[in-house]
Amino acid sequence: MTTQPITPQTSHDEARGGMRRRRLINNTLLLLLLIFIGLMILVPLLWMLSTSFKPKSQWFLPEIHWIPLTFTWENYQKILNNDTLPIARWFLNSLFLSGAITLLVLTVDSLAAYAYARMEFRGRRALFALLLATLFLPGVMFLVPNFLTIARLGWLNNYLGVITPALAGVFGVFFMRQFFESLPRELEEAAQIDGATQFQTFTQIALPLAKPALATLGIITYLGAWNDFLWPLLILKDRTLLTLPPGLRTLQGAYTSEYGQMMAGAAITAVPILLLYILLQRYIVESVQTTGLKG
Repeated sequence: MTTQPITPQTSHDEARGGMRRRRLINNTLLLLLLIFIGLMILVPLLWMLSTSFKPKSQWFLPEIHWIPLTFTWENYQKILNNDTLPIARWFLNSLFLSGAITLLVLTVDSLAAYAYARMEFRGRRALFALLLATLFLPGVMFLVPNFLTIARLGWLNNYLGVITPALAGVFGVFFMRQFFESLPRELEEAAQIDGATQFQTFTQIALPLAKPALATLGIITYLGAWNDFLWPLLILKDRTLLTLPPGLRTLQGAYTSEYGQMMAGAAITAVPILLLYILLQRYIVESVQTTGLKG
């Protein structure tokens, strides 16, 4: 009986085969995990959409019906044609506030981040560390101080009171600073040798390269502003000034809740965010894959 001798080539082939099997197992587990996460996200959205097309008699059936037994537009008609629910006005208010907050946050955070990444000044590291420390504090801690500040400024029931506190986001500064730090300094130094000022270097060199990071920060900021419920509810007292989240809360009463109309309103609320993500997903993926130019 003869046995095949073990050669270095055989050992190498076995090692490569083992690596392929481990890679296949890891990829399979990762795929299963992503499918599970995707289902956790999609199932509530699909149930919301299904319920928005169901009549009231089908809201609490013992059986689960993903497809409505009776398809109806009644819930959408009730919230869109109800004079006591100015949902169109709330929709426009949400669009305006979310857009204004996003634009201002991108402007302020990119300027601050570039200063922390490229400019040298006394106490820069200590100040940035102090800013990062505030990320560990729960946001509810700032509700009372912010509310008192806005009240002293006379901005209650005013959009300035909603927009101004949102400009102090530390995450955006940290996120953009990390991106600016990854850019090669040679590009900016070459521009400054050609006579560009610090601000021109920022606007003409750094910002154009930061489009993926700006798009990612923009959609995160827009999503947070669009879904913000508590702060607009505290600041805005006029019903016509409300945004969609606190406005739709009026559909839930003390004793009854119009779940079909609430789901229809939630579906209307989700549409702009989905469209925004579809339009900007290329930049978001690019910002995740790369952290800047490689020198």
